[in-house]
Amino acid sequence: MRRSTCRPPRDVATGRACPAASRSRPVRVPWQAERVKRLLALAVVLALGLVAGCGGGSAAEKKARSLSPSQRLAAAQKYLDDAKAVTIALSTPKLPKGTQGILKATGVGTKAPAFEGKISVVQSGLSVEVPVIAVDGDTYIKFGGSYQKIDPDDFGAPDPASLFTAGGGLSSVLSGVKDLKKGKDTREGKQVLSTLTGRVAGSKVGAIIPSAENQDFDATFTLDSTNHLVTAKIKGPFYPGADDVTYTVGFSRYGKTVKITKP
Repeated sequence: MRRSTCRPPRDVATGRACPAASRSRPVRVPWQAERVKRLLALAVVLALGLVAGCGGGSAAEKKARSLSPSQRLAAAQKYLDDAKAVTIALSTPKLPKGTQGILKATGVGTKAPAFEGKISVVQSGLSVEVPVIAVDGDTYIKFGGSYQKIDPDDFGAPDPASLFTAGGGLSSVLSGVKDLKKGKDTREGKQVLSTLTGRVAGSKVGAIIPSAENQDFDATFTLDSTNHLVTAKIKGPFYPGADDVTYTVGFSRYGKTVKITKP
């Protein structure tokens, strides 16, 4: 059988030619269009949820965030003073060359006051991390397999337990903050965090690092939605004759029951 082809000339009587092949895209079937609409709607809902999330929370949380910056810091200080125990993590990226002092400290402090954890100090250019227990006015470090009583002043450090006295130590930097201002709220996981900035007197910073000079230090505080202190970042002349140092102190596990005894 001879294959038929459709080519000009046109049918003189009708003027019709062979139909041209369609170049348009295939029509999307209904279920595909519905799926796309649902995905777009889900994306919009998620986006709106993230934007609104920073302003959400319970009535108590909204009330806590509605307080003035000074009221929020006062609440944070009270929580810190009232906590039977709190876990801290103090650190700085590095110390100025030739400086002897604290590089980091982690552990649990109680209102006994007492402390148990680890402290890293830089001395003679070397960084050393040692387990520490401070209780009843005495400080012990574990060295060579056993604990030995030491004087923290020899390492440019305070008595670790003194950092947890009510109204003193770490708590004292939350009072009398100058030029206190509110920053932006941020989200960290499920937490909504608020930022407050200001300046802290060197006399109060000296309770954390005894060598701190008596002048104002820049401070940034992060509070959660219930006004518990999450972090305190303090920058300034911690060590005389050296460049400014920034220490960050993290606070967590408020109220954890811990018994600390002499080694």
